[in-house]
Amino acid sequence: MRWLVGWSSTAAGALGGSVGYDGRHDGGAAYGGQEGREAQGGQVGYEGETLQPVGSQLLWGDPDPLWAVGDWRPDEVRVVKVDAQTRIAVLGTCGATDEQLRVGLFAARGGALRHLTAWPGSYTAIAQVGRRITVCGDLAGARPVFHTPWAGGTAYATAALPLADLVEANLDFGHLAALLAAPDVPAALHDSTPYDGVRRIPPGHALILRAGAREVAGYEPVASLAVAAPPADPDSAVDAVRDALIEAVRARLSAPRHVPDIDPGPVPGMGPAERRAARGMPVPGIGADLSGGPASGTLALLAAGLPGMPGTLLGHGTGAGERLVAVTFNDLAVGGREAELERAGALAANPRLHHVVVAGGEETLPYADLDGPLTDEPGPSLVLAARHRARLAAGSADHFTGYGARQVLDAHPARLADLLMDRKRRHLVRPVAALTKADGSALVPARVYGAARRLARTSYRAGVEGLAERLLHRSFSFDDPSGAVGASLAALTWGGAGPAARWLTGEALAEVSVRLQGATHRTGVGPGQRPGDYRARAALTRHAMDLRVLEQAVEIRSQRLHAPFLDNQVVRACRALPETLRVQPGARAAILRTVLKGAGVTDLPHGWGAPSQASADAAARAGLRMAMDPLLTLFEAPLLAEAGLIEARVVRKALRAAAAGEPLPLDGLADLISLELWLRRLLSRRGTCWTGTPARARAVPAGIAPQRRAVSSGG
Repeated sequence: MRWLVGWSSTAAGALGGSVGYDGRHDGGAAYGGQEGREAQGGQVGYEGETLQPVGSQLLWGDPDPLWAVGDWRPDEVRVVKVDAQTRIAVLGTCGATDEQLRVGLFAARGGALRHLTAWPGSYTAIAQVGRRITVCGDLAGARPVFHTPWAGGTAYATAALPLADLVEANLDFGHLAALLAAPDVPAALHDSTPYDGVRRIPPGHALILRAGAREVAGYEPVASLAVAAPPADPDSAVDAVRDALIEAVRARLSAPRHVPDIDPGPVPGMGPAERRAARGMPVPGIGADLSGGPASGTLALLAAGLPGMPGTLLGHGTGAGERLVAVTFNDLAVGGREAELERAGALAANPRLHHVVVAGGEETLPYADLDGPLTDEPGPSLVLAARHRARLAAGSADHFTGYGARQVLDAHPARLADLLMDRKRRHLVRPVAALTKADGSALVPARVYGAARRLARTSYRAGVEGLAERLLHRSFSFDDPSGAVGASLAALTWGGAGPAARWLTGEALAEVSVRLQGATHRTGVGPGQRPGDYRARAALTRHAMDLRVLEQAVEIRSQRLHAPFLDNQVVRACRALPETLRVQPGARAAILRTVLKGAGVTDLPHGWGAPSQASADAAARAGLRMAMDPLLTLFEAPLLAEAGLIEARVVRKALRAAAAGEPLPLDGLADLISLELWLRRLLSRRGTCWTGTPARARAVPAGIAPQRRAVSSGG
């Protein structure tokens, strides 16, 4: 894991023993004794030991220090100074030059925060002007910012666990219940995290600290409900998406290349690639997923076609410096993707691609490996870690993935209500016709139109209150028809219950209902936008959060995963696409085909962009059957039951039923299992993220100890 962490104190030296390390402190030798170095940050902890993150490098010092923690590459950490009190730090992949960083810093000094988020790449920007510190989150939520009150000021980080260690935070059981009951409803989660007292900055916002005081400000304009947005030209909007994607890929290609740790030597019977995979080392250079789908194929072809020799380094690996390593995962345990594999093979015939096919058997099924590293937060992708790690182990040091393309390009079903609000009824014809063809029922148009009309006439507050009422009375409407029509009808609301809600206890559901009711009365609550746009942003945030968990769970040393579709500029360009274009069937493939055509790539295989016919449920059900014994053992005495969120007997019964083939929501079971795994890993960890504190100073020091809840206390 890599993160940045710092704090803002109420005044210089006000942190009860906070000191500077400019050579006048006895502890200066601990920092290498560098004379003339700027003051270093810290607070005197227990027995005079300096309080600072473990494994960190100081970016700037007191009174408001900032550290970078983890295995950051040298080019991923940049600090540009104008003077001693005006500077900017950028961590991650950023395509801006030093001069552009200075211009952005001057703009931020005047309050124009959006300039700090408009460069290509994926990064976190921190600007300091005097005692004012500005930390910008991203639009998708893949690079979140957290904060918590501490020592009379505010501590902040791009990971929640270090802050939880710092303040010895307990678990927030209301947040955990909301993750299971309503994971796609921002009003249920609000700004909470799994750690009590640690807060999250919403996507599209920045954290502003002034001498310890904190403020959360949005830097992105919000569409008005009173005035419809001016009609966008589809051609120019798609061109903007193409330009943003190309710049995002070019920002990665122009970064310095990195060679993983040197191969210590040959192993009898193993080639270089096998040795690297066995030792957990990626291939040097740049690679990409090539699943046969349009998103990964677009990135692979763009990266292979742009100037800059995007393949492995000359003299390393195959020695063909211009070739890009394209990795395709072939699931031998569960079929159904034969057509995608054929398209991936046709794309890999490009001489600039080196195709690697990773065969996965039963050992790569979901739930095959229930052991793994502790991630910052829980996420359903924890049960898929072994599956993705097998694929990424054959990847490159810099590996492109197509994650996020569906969320930023596709139309959420609730956007049909947006079209009705804008009086664009004729654009509903093609998507409704596609649903009718998939279902085969003549009643589909009337049902879909009626649901969209109800949503268009329902206010945000009424929608959230309705969900709170349904959770309180356990009326989840689980009998809705399955398939594309059922999913679309269920999505035509301001928010719905999660697939795991049916297995929660009544008290847990009541807790989430109270959170939702409190959200409707909170000052300033309201999306300020149309329901379809609101649901699409929430789905993107949810996906980005889970991708962040996946990246930590499958992390391979010296490897970086790149998801250009989640970059700020790409997200902005995709949001500018007209709704009338994105609601049409096959819109994502058509847009990406146009992007490739504009980049000079026209030779695509037949069927490119066709929707996959394989179902993830088949692999999930097969994995459940294979891992039934360890899963039942996991839920013999689960921590979730100790916390009062579930009944172990009910979940064990559901696991057996799902393995037997009963039509249960497998993604809901994945939510339950991944959260239980995360809790066990969190409570079994040793140590802390900080020096200068005793071993007990870490998150959740007392284990599972539920506090008095709002429901039982009448609050």
